Amino acid sequence: MPARAPIPDMLFFDTVIVGGGSAGCVMANRLSADPAHSVLLIEAGEDTPPGAVPDAIADSYPMGLFHGDRFVWPGLSAFTARRSDGSQGSRAYEQGRVMGGGSSINVQSANRGLPRDYDEWATLGATGWGWDDVLPFFIKLERDLDCGGPLHGKDGPIPIRRILPPGWPPFAEAATNAFAASGLPRRLDQNGEFEDGVFPPAFNNEHDRRVSAAIGYLDAATRARPNLALWPHTRLLRLRMDGARAAGVEVERDGALTEVAAGRVVVTAGALQTPSILMRAGIGDGVALAALGIPVAIHRPGVGRNLRDHPTLTFCQYLPERLRLPMTYRRASFAALRFSSGVEGGEASDLYATASARAGWHGLGRRLGLYFLWCNRPKSSGSVRLVSGDPRAYPEADLNLLDDPSDLARMKAGVRTLFSLLVCETLNPDAGDVFPAAFSPFVKRLSRVSRTNALLAEALGALLDVPAALRQMALKRFMSGGVSMAEIVSDEARLEAFIRGSVFGVWHASGTCRLGAPDDPQAVLDPTGKVIGSENIYVADASAMPRLPTANTNIPVLMIAEKIAAGLARA
Repeated sequence: MPARAPIPDMLFFDTVIVGGGSAGCVMANRLSADPAHSVLLIEAGEDTPPGAVPDAIADSYPMGLFHGDRFVWPGLSAFTARRSDGSQGSRAYEQGRVMGGGSSINVQSANRGLPRDYDEWATLGATGWGWDDVLPFFIKLERDLDCGGPLHGKDGPIPIRRILPPGWPPFAEAATNAFAASGLPRRLDQNGEFEDGVFPPAFNNEHDRRVSAAIGYLDAATRARPNLALWPHTRLLRLRMDGARAAGVEVERDGALTEVAAGRVVVTAGALQTPSILMRAGIGDGVALAALGIPVAIHRPGVGRNLRDHPTLTFCQYLPERLRLPMTYRRASFAALRFSSGVEGGEASDLYATASARAGWHGLGRRLGLYFLWCNRPKSSGSVRLVSGDPRAYPEADLNLLDDPSDLARMKAGVRTLFSLLVCETLNPDAGDVFPAAFSPFVKRLSRVSRTNALLAEALGALLDVPAALRQMALKRFMSGGVSMAEIVSDEARLEAFIRGSVFGVWHASGTCRLGAPDDPQAVLDPTGKVIGSENIYVADASAMPRLPTANTNIPVLMIAEKIAAGLARA
């Protein structure tokens, strides 16, 4: 263990923020705007200060970040779903460990969701979190470069744009036409037009460079504030509790243990780490905590429950030369489809698909289109369970995907619809050239940017440019388990086995410390974001979501942090 640093006079901050991810960056900016209020932001990963943002993070093309351990928590994994044979699937679950968190490594999608999502939050007990309540904070965070009017902001720290014609490469028009064959109309603004349709995806990016929460909220002027301290490479060991109050934090920094006193603590460590931090502090299900020998400070059985993610599948498609994107063209995602399953137990806008012209940064990825499909508003929920009081031990995360039969039924409908749209003249009419994609260990290793991988990927890519019969025979054997996608889609049992065996969570973990009414035993936070029963502990990240929105989670997380920060600034 590191030696404890001598502290003659313990450091004190009015607010200590635990976690420098998307929400933590918002909190640090907004709370330190009051020069009389001292703020400390701690982050386990490295910083991304102005002028020193790593090229891999700033790049418009994000997939190279999902290799190695530099920017993610190493070895973190999650259970996915029960397979058809009864076994439980599991896979790596990449979560940002870097200033900016998920916004520094994600695909930069800037999707708000629909008004019905937030009105449901209010119905579930999160008073003051309906659409009309949260819209001002969506407006506050953004600087929309394409869309105006009363639904959009022009002065926020996060630029939002779309790639629009006439600046489309051929794949963009082809994918949009393929999705439009569903009969749904083309629309411009997925954040302001709330019906189903085909959209150019919105993303947080300007001048073809990522704008993470760290870049947008922790700019040079904010960092220069004398009342704001940023501690990267600092790992939280525990909240120091005094009854129902957090007296401060104990951290490991520069090889030493350091204690910091706090007027209040705001936890913004994400839907897997935040409940773990609370449980190790004695906040959670009292019976489970006592079994681990953790003294119970506040009995809140909802901590760690209600874990939700969008059940997701990925597919690749061999692209003819005319649709391939030049490697110099960095942004590769051009079309999104929000649609409805129409199945029993489903609802409007319960499916979502995206189309990208590149499945990797290299020569192999250049030859393949990449498609994501997920189920919006999943009914299945899982849990985060503490297995040890050791702060270095990861919790057990069980996404429990597809537990509700309606989620499986909707994914079946989605696979069939997406497959029917992809096999077309505008993209590639040969059904044998569509196959399941997987972020396998080999694919992750190949994603590491290096000359060796570039040469290997180019050689593998060249093997695809052979006669179709040879290519499809190889794809069927090595990528589809000896069965083509057409055969999978046409057989109910095969389709179910494929979905259960391939489904994963799309890094949208949420809900494990949900907002709700103080008298709701499953709620963890009151509508201000304060932990129910505590005196000064707040949570402001994806774990606060009562239900998943019809969207990627990053922009909703920024909204949550903006709204809770506004309340804290007035307190």
